[in-house]
Amino acid sequence: MKPDLLHTTRHLVQVLAFCLVISALQYLFHPERPYEVPLVYSLSIGLCTWFITDLGRFVVGVDPMTAWPRGWRGPALVAFGMVTGYTCGTLLSDIWFGWSTWHSAAAGELRASLIITVVAGVVISSYFYLQGKSQTLQRRMKVVESQATEAQLRLLLTQLEPHMLFNTLANLRVLVGIDPARAQHMLDHLIAYLRATLSASRATEHGLQAEFERLRDYLALMEVRMGPRLTYTLDLPDALRQVSVPPLLLQPLVENSIRHGLEPKVEGGHITVQAQALPAAEGAPALLQITVSDTGVGLRGDALNPPVLPPQPRDLGRGFGLTQVRERLRTLYGPQASLSLQHGPGGGTMVQLRYALQTLPDTPSSTSSTSPFAASEHA
Repeated sequence: MKPDLLHTTRHLVQVLAFCLVISALQYLFHPERPYEVPLVYSLSIGLCTWFITDLGRFVVGVDPMTAWPRGWRGPALVAFGMVTGYTCGTLLSDIWFGWSTWHSAAAGELRASLIITVVAGVVISSYFYLQGKSQTLQRRMKVVESQATEAQLRLLLTQLEPHMLFNTLANLRVLVGIDPARAQHMLDHLIAYLRATLSASRATEHGLQAEFERLRDYLALMEVRMGPRLTYTLDLPDALRQVSVPPLLLQPLVENSIRHGLEPKVEGGHITVQAQALPAAEGAPALLQITVSDTGVGLRGDALNPPVLPPQPRDLGRGFGLTQVRERLRTLYGPQASLSLQHGPGGGTMVQLRYALQTLPDTPSSTSSTSPFAASEHA
């Protein structure tokens, strides 16, 4: 384990503050002496003790769990640091003042000074020990939480993929019997969709352009099944192509629009997926807003939910997909994200989700191409 400059500096500041407190207390008990005397001795002994003890941690070797030596080496190092630090600090202070404490001071004063050094050394060493252990535990907790979050998101993703495949295969089963040509066409789109999905199945995030490409493949599948009853518009500005988005975040919203909005309507309808950047408010980051709206049958009055993130009952979430989107947003972005379900301005349903705008690093492929989704409409 190598010394950490930030932690070492923080320890140094804390030791200095502790030494100043001790020197002030000593001066209160002996106001007849100049304040410089307890100040110099306190700083010299304290800094020497800290330097020897802190440096010794990395010479002896530390336990990653506590950042202190294991077993008997820890107390032995503290004892060695206190004795050596007291001796070196006293000698340095004697040189500073030009006298010898060992010859001029009374035995009682030497004992009192040594006791103060021992008590202070034990207190501050215990404090640093507990602080190091607490910080190590916090770092481990963050790692575990990050791993748990990633595992949860992958679980949600594996739940969503079979859900979509089940619906598509059920539709294929029907089409094979009544329209083999359309079934073949739908199967071709399904293969293309699965091929595109495979490359992103192991990623926790990708660009909005990749997400919109998957939406286009999915809507092409649904278009084969619904024919002219389904039209759609995908609106993705070029500036937002590489904005980060969790894979398969938008498809459940589009699937809900089809299942609950367009399919129950005899003439079908239109789906619009639009991405836009919202300017940053004072003290807050810029937001990405994605809107999925349809011209379907719309919502019942009791199906609306307020724009809050905690998961709502399933009957308010329009089924499996919306519940999973809420859960993924909550897990990834916490209170910074929001999801709202409301009536569309021209009828139907509108879902809006917002979260902090984050851009993926530029790649050669992302900077040399143009987004095909700049308000592209498919009828």
